[in-house]
Amino acid sequence: MEVELEPGERVMRAVRKHWFVLAITLIPFALLAWLPTLFLPFLKFISNAVPHTGSISTVTFVANPLFRLAYGLWLIVLWSAAFNTITRYYLNEWVITTTRIISIHQYGFFSREVSSLLLARVQDVNTDVEGLFGTLIGYGQLEVQSAGTEEHFIMDDIANPQGLRDLIMSEIAALHEGTAPTAVSPLEKLAGL
Repeated sequence: MEVELEPGERVMRAVRKHWFVLAITLIPFALLAWLPTLFLPFLKFISNAVPHTGSISTVTFVANPLFRLAYGLWLIVLWSAAFNTITRYYLNEWVITTTRIISIHQYGFFSREVSSLLLARVQDVNTDVEGLFGTLIGYGQLEVQSAGTEEHFIMDDIANPQGLRDLIMSEIAALHEGTAPTAVSPLEKLAGL
């Protein structure tokens, strides 16, 4: 974590998106990597149907250096995109401490935004679990809104959003207990202070 904690501040929990969301996000990359193999029978059919080209076997076509170059470039582009997805998954993080919520959002390989919201300013915490997978696997959205401004943090697709909401609310309660006003002495009551 790249954020420096204040004296007496402790990390209560660090969360990121649910692992299932990463797995679902990576499935299209696997399918796209497999896609060129679907074209081999089609290309063989075309080569056999066009006169004067002769019959080309699948093995001959795959051994062609141009095909291997194109397929290699295709895999490099897919790997780079998949690696970017995995990197953003691991670097996007929300950290709940005893005094604040820290949001670390990675936009690309070289672009990151870090922001924080003091728990003392939190006004409302909402959770939203939608869909079949969200309900069965237990992931959803958590929205934290602050008092006074329109500032809010949205944590999408996190595991157990209700448990995290309860943790945030208990930290807010503990924070307010620690700063509760001291009892007014009888002399101050008489003086009207």
